[in-house]
Amino acid sequence: MYTLALLNGGVGSRVAAGQPKQLIRVNHIPAMVYPLIAVDEIDEIDQIVLNYPDGWRDAIEKVVADYAIKTPITYAEAGATRHESVSKMLDLCSNDHVIVHETARPLVTADDFRQLIADEHENVSYMLDIPFTVAPVNPESRRVTGSLERSLLRNVQLPQKFRKQTLVDGHAYATAKDLTFTEDATLCAVAGADVFFLPGKDSNFKITTKTDVRLAGYLLAGDDEDE
Repeated sequence: MYTLALLNGGVGSRVAAGQPKQLIRVNHIPAMVYPLIAVDEIDEIDQIVLNYPDGWRDAIEKVVADYAIKTPITYAEAGATRHESVSKMLDLCSNDHVIVHETARPLVTADDFRQLIADEHENVSYMLDIPFTVAPVNPESRRVTGSLERSLLRNVQLPQKFRKQTLVDGHAYATAKDLTFTEDATLCAVAGADVFFLPGKDSNFKITTKTDVRLAGYLLAGDDEDE
């Protein structure tokens, strides 16, 4: 069985909505509801650990109640960073296997979770091909410092699944080395774990701007023939 660690602690400063971005309505539904509904029909996930920004727990709990989410939910206050939030949530995960997702990616589907669970490997992340050229640079001098082979790079997406102990060990490694990561697949790989990837989808983007909100609403409004 799996626990879903659902990151929900962002404040959405770039969206500038006056509320956490997960409460922004996409097609009249709070963004955070979409992944909750997707997971609620998956038998293999029997616990959700859901975090919340400081001062917003009541509002988050009300949304969960309004949409009648059946899977048992454990609430956790968000950490100062995403990295810290995941670390705090691990203590509340009751299963040996954990899926990490974020409510800022509302276009995830139940089939995305099912495919991840069905993969033969224990530590797996969705990742997407990069369709453009990327280069290492010096931001201060604006000097291009080399080149990168695009075919060997991927855009890291969520959801991701891990053996819980792999995540615990990865976060302990990061603490010992004074490192901070923005997601957990590379964290665990750098810490020495075998981590694999599944091909992602370009529709599974993270909402960070007002344009993202409009695009998500458009895609969620009807069937996408490319899905």
